[in-house]
Order: sequence, then structure tokens, then C-alpha cells
Amino acid sequence: MLLAIDVGNTNIVLGLYDGTGADATLLRDWRMRTDARMTADELALNVRGLLGEHADAITGVSVLSTVPALLRELRVMLGRYYSAAPKVIVEPGVRTGVPLLVDNPKEVGGDRVVNTLAAHHLYSTTCVVVDFGTTTNIDVISAKGEFLGGVFAPGIEISVDALAVRAAALRKVELVRPRTVIGKNTVECLQSGILYGFAGQVDGLVRRIVAELEQDDSGPITVIATGGLAPLVLAECTTIAHHVPDLTLLGLRLLFERNMR
Repeated sequence: MLLAIDVGNTNIVLGLYDGTGADATLLRDWRMRTDARMTADELALNVRGLLGEHADAITGVSVLSTVPALLRELRVMLGRYYSAAPKVIVEPGVRTGVPLLVDNPKEVGGDRVVNTLAAHHLYSTTCVVVDFGTTTNIDVISAKGEFLGGVFAPGIEISVDALAVRAAALRKVELVRPRTVIGKNTVECLQSGILYGFAGQVDGLVRRIVAELEQDDSGPITVIATGGLAPLVLAECTTIAHHVPDLTLLGLRLLFERNMR
């Protein structure tokens, strides 16, 4: 079984795959809080606890981390607890098959490369991937599977936290749809601004991106949402056609198989 580990700034997502290629199945996935101070032993304990009965069945590991401090600990954990399993870590030198058509390819995070690989595998069209995470990333992929660039914006949780810190009369609220767009109290006003504000931001950016792509005769364009916070605003976005919550895990599996050939 392949263990895919996606370490983000807010959460660590684990995915357990059985089989390879077209026969591969995502058996389970788990999510835990990211703590940049965790040691290799703490990581191993948490991972093993989540894997449960599958802990001793791991035959390969594919890892991505956007947190440098945890990447070091992940390397130690893999060497100490999964020494016999083949491993792929997303870093320079790993074969991705994704051309990076940007000014400085070294700036492109591994999560964006992996998402590009997975989106092209699923749809084989020009794609726009909206990743709702700590930041809201919008990545653009050509029909040939090339990474063309994208957009960064503050994420939902970052914005909510900033409001609570910078505005004395405001506080963190549950992120659910309010009764109406016009809020009748402070909580509903915040919920409306966050929910519909982010949906409007995403729709506006995606429409502008699609308009630019259409000028270049890019063919059919597929808009995909992923990321842990996507379900919060997905129903309010009019430009998103597909929700693929395990897009990054799929990319990690594809990357592992590509490098194990």
C-alpha cells in the first residue's frame, strides 16, 4: 500500500492507496493539525495511530511538504520508521513531467506541481485549479500539462483571524451560510462578507483567467476546486465545475509511480 503525505501550513493530509495505475483505490484519508515544532518521533506516532490496522502494510511513501521545518523531520521519520519502503519526496531532482513555464521555476511550490500533474491526468484539457487552503491558490495548466502560472490570495482562515485581531468589535464566527446576504447582526454580517466575498473573489479571478486563456485559443477549460476549505464556499461559486478533494493525494500517487518506473 502507498502512503501519501501532504504537509501544508494548516493541516497534514494522509492518503492510503491500494493498487497501482488505473486499479489504484484511495482506501482512506485522514487530516491532522500541522505543528511545525513536531519531531520525527511525534510525527511517526501520529501517523501510525491514524493508519491503525494498516500501519504495517505500507510498501511505499510519497511525501510533499510546504513547511521546511517539518520536511527535515519527515526525512528522519521516513529513514527511521519506513527504511525498507521506497520513498519519493517532492523536491528538485524528482521527475514530475511537468514543464514550469514561469519566470523562476524554483519559486513554484511542490503542491502546485503535484496538483498540475493530477489535474492533467484527470481531464487532459486546459485547467484552472482553485486550491482553498491557508492561502487561496489559483493555478493554470495548459492542455499539454504545462504549469502556466496563477494567482495567490489570502485564505479564508487568514482573513477571519485578521479581522478578529485587527477589529476590536469583531470576533471569529462559525463559517456557515447566513439567513440572507444582508446580515441582521454582527455574526451574520461577518458570515456574509466571508462566504459571499470569497466566492465573488474566486469567480472574478477565474473569469479573468478564462478570458485570457480564450484569447490564446486554449480549447475547453476545466475549473476544479480542491483544498480543505473548498466545501465552505463551493456552493456559492458559479465558475467551478468540479470538486476533487483528493487532488493533491492523487498527484502524489502519480508522482510516486512515475519515479518508481
